[in-house]
Amino acid sequence: MDLFEIAGLPLHPLLVHAVVVLIPLTALALVLGALVPAARRRLGLVTPLAALIVLALLPVTMLAGDALASGLGPIPAVERHAALGRLLWPWVLGMFVVAAVQWVTHRSDRTPSRAARAVIAVAAVITAAGSTVMVVLVGEAGARAVWGA
Repeated sequence: MDLFEIAGLPLHPLLVHAVVVLIPLTALALVLGALVPAARRRLGLVTPLAALIVLALLPVTMLAGDALASGLGPIPAVERHAALGRLLWPWVLGMFVVAAVQWVTHRSDRTPSRAARAVIAVAAVITAAGSTVMVVLVGEAGARAVWGA
């Protein structure tokens, strides 16, 4: 049995659905945590854990996609989808780093300075927006590769 198959079916589409759902949800939690103190307190460790899960799922999803693509041969639409997919991981890594810094900063005994809160908020918005835009672009390219639109 292939490592990237379940019951003879490719694992990539299943993993993609998890990534496509988790990235925007994590992005939303990150931005809410940066801009709304009550949301940050309620979310607590959830945001950095979600970002870590996405960060762990992404390379597995990419490897499963590479395994699927290798069985299909060189198809320009699939190659475009894969190239865009490789551009997603730095955004997700950034989102995880910002989520971790946000959590650690706000868990300390000292209240972060106004400047630190502003930097974290800007970084949260940028990485959340970048991750969300990239997952949409990657998904759109994948859908076009599958459906030939």
